[in-house]
Amino acid sequence: MTRLKSRFLVDLLLRRTEAAGGFATVVIKGDETSGIILVQCSDRGEPGPLLERRFSAGGNYIWEAVGPADAKDSESRAIYQDRRRKADPDMWLIELDIADAPQLVAEWAALT
Repeated sequence: MTRLKSRFLVDLLLRRTEAAGGFATVVIKGDETSGIILVQCSDRGEPGPLLERRFSAGGNYIWEAVGPADAKDSESRAIYQDRRRKADPDMWLIELDIADAPQLVAEWAALT
């Protein structure tokens, strides 16, 4: 299985979001080749889940909701993001503002 570079995956997600009529931006730019990818989902400015790309037990990538259970707890979310960045300084943080952002991420993930 070919492993795609983080920058390629991020660019693809940004373009896919914008093509669907949403807004996407890179909040923290990580390593061009590797690094975890966190996606902050929101819909019309209302915070939604924070998703992280991880390896599954089967060796494939999956997307999981991570961080605090309350999406509106911005302080806990920032603490979680800081902790993940300390664990992986190559981390990417992407923000999406589009209806049903987790579904868009799932569709995008299926392409990669």
